[in-house]
Amino acid sequence: MLVLERRGESSTAIAIASPLLAIALTLATIAVLFALLGKNPLQALAVYFLDPLTDSYALQEMAVKATPLVLIGVGLSFCYLANVWNIGAEGQFLIGALSGGWLAVATHGTGAGPWVLPAMLVLGAVGGALYALIPAICKVRFGASEILVSLMLVYVADLLLDYLVRGPWRDPQGYNFPTTAEFDPVALLPAMIEGSRLHYGALIAVVVVIVATVVLGRTIRGFEIRLVGAASKAARFSGFDADRLVVTTFVISGVLAGLAGVIEIAGPVGHLQPAFSPGYGFTAIIVAFLGRLHPVGILFAALFLALTFIGGEGAQITLKVPLDLTKVFQGLLLFYVLACDSLVLYRIRLVMPQRRTADGIA
Repeated sequence: MLVLERRGESSTAIAIASPLLAIALTLATIAVLFALLGKNPLQALAVYFLDPLTDSYALQEMAVKATPLVLIGVGLSFCYLANVWNIGAEGQFLIGALSGGWLAVATHGTGAGPWVLPAMLVLGAVGGALYALIPAICKVRFGASEILVSLMLVYVADLLLDYLVRGPWRDPQGYNFPTTAEFDPVALLPAMIEGSRLHYGALIAVVVVIVATVVLGRTIRGFEIRLVGAASKAARFSGFDADRLVVTTFVISGVLAGLAGVIEIAGPVGHLQPAFSPGYGFTAIIVAFLGRLHPVGILFAALFLALTFIGGEGAQITLKVPLDLTKVFQGLLLFYVLACDSLVLYRIRLVMPQRRTADGIA
């Protein structure tokens, strides 16, 4: 009989190998799914994961799609390292976009100056932080589950976005489509490469990775976050305030998710519309765990998940497979990441069943 036995201490080698094993298992499962769909598995995997790496446009698009995943994933890592479970980053992402987008809509056609974009970024970060404070306060003040509260607030943010772009903020010249007017140039992030969609938000994401690495690895606050997550009793004996840490980590996560939201609408999207996010806030949960909750690991994990978005679009055109296969891939990846992570905490041990006799157990 196989049983899971808790390890005395975590194995570094297994901790590193765990996400790699999860990726390998996911690829194997996806290959089986392609075969069931009547596609050549090797050809399909090549279209999905190799072809985008040989195209300069696809590589730039990978960076564009990885940008919000990096920002949100780094913010979530602060929460998860402290055993605070923010599942509602998607809602904070949308509220950040709405907060910054409000200024773009309000100043549209007024000839406002270059101050608009920095103000939008600040408003997006503040909006995301304030929205993240709701589940944090509910947990600290009323003992509510931050998982449920943060998750339910995603639907509130989504419905608010839908109402605004179909109602008060809808472009009167938009032929009745549910969208705002295209933002003025002063409300858009400039492109890093002329003629491409790669914008300076990608550079902001890299800066956030560097800052987060320093904060988590070299500061007292980072030590507090890691200590509370690893040994909450020791943290309390050390005088760390767990409730304050819940609020702090939620605010950090909300700031980065809100910043990601306003960067998305000021960058590749250029306006507000329903469902402008393909679920970045939820995909970033996979990114955070796949990156081992380390900012640098999250950067590489975000690029890999961005590759699945680009590869999925290519596979839809080339292989005529549904785009929803990308969501299946991401769901499988999360499942295998969580399953393989159990190997970090537990070892599998074979236990021989005990034989019963008339006098008892032999």
